[in-house]
Amino acid sequence: MTAPRKTPPKPAATAAPDLAAPDLAWKRENGWPRLPAAEKGPLEAYCRDYLEFLTAAKTEREAHDRALDLARQAGFRDLDALPEKAGVLRPGAKVYRSCRGKTLMLAVIGRRPLEEGLHLVGGHTDAPRLDVKPTPLYEDGGMALLDTHYYGGIKKYQWVALPLAIHGVVVRQDGSTVPVVIGERADEPVFVITDLLPHLGAEQAKLTMAEGIKGEGLNLLVGSVPVADEKVKDRIKARLLEQLRDTYGLADADFASAELEIVPAGPAREGGLDRSLLVGYGHDDRICAYAALRALLDLERTPEHTAGVLLCDKEEIGSVGATGMDSVFFENTVAGLLLRAPATGDLDWRRRRGLERSRMISADVAALHDPNYPDVSSPNNMALLNAGVVVAKYGGARGKSHSSEASAEFMAEIRRIFGEQGVLWQPGELGKVDAGGGGTIAMFLARYGMDVVDAGVGLLSMHAPWEVAGKLDAYMAYKGYRAFLADARRRRTPRG
Repeated sequence: MTAPRKTPPKPAATAAPDLAAPDLAWKRENGWPRLPAAEKGPLEAYCRDYLEFLTAAKTEREAHDRALDLARQAGFRDLDALPEKAGVLRPGAKVYRSCRGKTLMLAVIGRRPLEEGLHLVGGHTDAPRLDVKPTPLYEDGGMALLDTHYYGGIKKYQWVALPLAIHGVVVRQDGSTVPVVIGERADEPVFVITDLLPHLGAEQAKLTMAEGIKGEGLNLLVGSVPVADEKVKDRIKARLLEQLRDTYGLADADFASAELEIVPAGPAREGGLDRSLLVGYGHDDRICAYAALRALLDLERTPEHTAGVLLCDKEEIGSVGATGMDSVFFENTVAGLLLRAPATGDLDWRRRRGLERSRMISADVAALHDPNYPDVSSPNNMALLNAGVVVAKYGGARGKSHSSEASAEFMAEIRRIFGEQGVLWQPGELGKVDAGGGGTIAMFLARYGMDVVDAGVGLLSMHAPWEVAGKLDAYMAYKGYRAFLADARRRRTPRG
């Protein structure tokens, strides 16, 4: 059972900034000296809550369930459980819709008709990891191991010689579900993927970093004690199967219907002597997903336009599948909202018009300038730690390929909203041109014709088992998303 969420003090009201001030838009410099004294307490309280969330939510299922608990505590109801008739949803209604326990959409119905568009913030809750294969358990060299397949873009060498935990679910043939979390408590064992000792690693050292550790070599060491019966084949594996049977009621065949994820063991922590940093697994992208969730839950009044938050799955492998943003879950959810709204008329047309008139922040992390690796930073365009939430006009790679680029008009809107609410922000880009690239869920929403821009928290060591973020940046993402969801003044972007 999830403990009730601690509600931190609301951010103190800040004086309206001078919109004509030359430094209003942004300053790419450390934002701590610019933070009002009254906001330091709320910032620290928010970051404590986030660290608790990140520690508890190491898989997309866990993030979904944790978010759903918080939403229900805040009065959100299941959209699918409401009658399918016009007028059910009135301004101020709070609803959610879940997809297979991994993807979640929440909405607070606004004063204006849904056909006039929604204000959306969308992040993802999946993260790079190792997945256990369907037939994983085997014995070799006096050890029992689990065979894995990595998920998302990882540097394989970072996952060896590191304490690891197993999180996930096993669904038996009869349909019953067994939750699994091993390696997080102090009295539980952890797991490890072994590495080659340097004394015998001369040939390995000649390989590139990508070649030094093979994907098929990411096998998790899980045991080494055999059963007593010497006639049994694979005695160490047999003993582990006995443990699985006695502890969880599981058989070897149950791995075929399991979703078990290998993640770093241990809690998210504060970092730095001054405690200004957040160090944890899965900042990408739970740091933005949590900020979006809290921004919606903490809205103080009914918004002018319906405010929605998307927490989706599968972004790290292309947003594919039933729970990814390339599915029809989002479209169907908006249709469900319209079906229960006061207005009537052709549902398909109302849905299309509402989506085209919507505005969205694609809430995903950004890269920060790292002084250890300056050669890949884009001159004058690389975000800095603790300089505020990063707004990226475009992403992609090789000439902005597979990117969504925000219009100049919508960028100006974001500047206005953030400026009016005292949100510290900075423009950013994912490194030097031709150095690499990356994508977000932005392009999957932009195809509806809505205005979309990427805005999120900058990270160091992105996609590593332990990632680093600045507290100020995390708080400014929350503050910026909240301002965007509540904004009532909209300039219509030209469409013709």
